[in-house]
Amino acid sequence: MNSEKENMLSGRLYNAYDAELVKERAYVRDLLFELNHTRPGEEEKRKDLLRRLIRAEGSFHIEPPFYCDYGYNIEVGDNFYANFGCVILDVNSVRIGRNALLAPFVQIYTATHPTDPDERLTGREFAKAIVIGDNVWIGGGAIICPGVTIGSDVTIGAGSVVTRDLPDNVIAAGNPCKVIRSART
Repeated sequence: MNSEKENMLSGRLYNAYDAELVKERAYVRDLLFELNHTRPGEEEKRKDLLRRLIRAEGSFHIEPPFYCDYGYNIEVGDNFYANFGCVILDVNSVRIGRNALLAPFVQIYTATHPTDPDERLTGREFAKAIVIGDNVWIGGGAIICPGVTIGSDVTIGAGSVVTRDLPDNVIAAGNPCKVIRSART
């Protein structure tokens, strides 16, 4: 029998109110509260708190406020930057490559719910991993939906809702987000 955490991480239906998961989210909420209430000059304290939350390869910077579910499912590459108000619902893996830039209020959601109303009323949910490549710029207020893979060298316009995979080397925008043109003209 799998634990609810194992079900969650494997993308199967799970109970988000499982005691282990509730405890882990409470721990993260405390760290986020501390992070989001640091003073502007407390950069080292913010970096320490972020290192306790997420896995980072090399240098990175996240402007508070920042919100996530677990933190340990987030992995960012060298030279990652997230502007104010970033939300990453990391119920499943979120891998972001090198030199990625997130404008203010970007939202990345791995969490989702059953579309069947009866199944949804059971309170069980599931999640789909997200992968974002290297050299990606995501415009302000964009939403990245569960299960999406975004290639490298991609620009996503502000306010876009990314519901499907995007290939390398494109500029994409809209709701739903669609490829507009090649990034290399």
